Amino acid sequence: MTEPHDATRLPSVSVILTVRNGERFIAEALESVRLSSVQPIEILVVDGLSTDRTVRIARGFAGVTIVSQRSEGIANAYNEGIARSRGELVAFISHDDRWLPGKLDRQVSFMAAHPELLLTVTHVRHVLQDGASPPAGFRTELLDRAVPGFVMEALVARRTVFDRVGLFDPTFSVSEDTDWFFRVKDAGVPLAVLPETLVEKRVHDANTSLLDPRINTLLLRALRGSIARKRAANLDH
Repeated sequence: MTEPHDATRLPSVSVILTVRNGERFIAEALESVRLSSVQPIEILVVDGLSTDRTVRIARGFAGVTIVSQRSEGIANAYNEGIARSRGELVAFISHDDRWLPGKLDRQVSFMAAHPELLLTVTHVRHVLQDGASPPAGFRTELLDRAVPGFVMEALVARRTVFDRVGLFDPTFSVSEDTDWFFRVKDAGVPLAVLPETLVEKRVHDANTSLLDPRINTLLLRALRGSIARKRAANLDH
């Protein structure tokens, strides 16, 4: 006989923060992780060989483990963090973004109450850093309203979703999250988009994902991959 699901037991959470030379913002990002009653069992700071004060700052926070990245690229950083993590759920934050109060509370409790879901995302607000101009190509209308956050900073996922969908593709220097979320949707993974705005993404003059000249090419590649998977699925039927 199967035991009934206990929604009162909250699953454990690992937080993965990927960074390289992030001394400017990382303290604020780490502080924002603590703005929930639900606390992670670990915060894995995957450091891409920073040459500034990033590691020293991160070590000043309780619960932080520094993971020295062995490979290159943001996709591999995520993959190394996932491999090292121990939580039933995995959450992600960038060194230059921040979570709003109660983010983990909302997502973790919602997923405890809905065990059929493999991931949740929240809405995201983009905020222009004081004194910065929007990078070329940035959609400035994103500064006007919160949007559903199909980005890593808004994601809380069960570990099992990576068995089903796979890890992040290291051939994407940027847009690795777009490719992964396309694969999630194409696989029909059960998920929920929560209505609350619980992430602030900082727009500034050093946004790697916004400044990489290959971004449009890689976004198109991710879209084409999704179209190809859908066509293959239709042929199978």
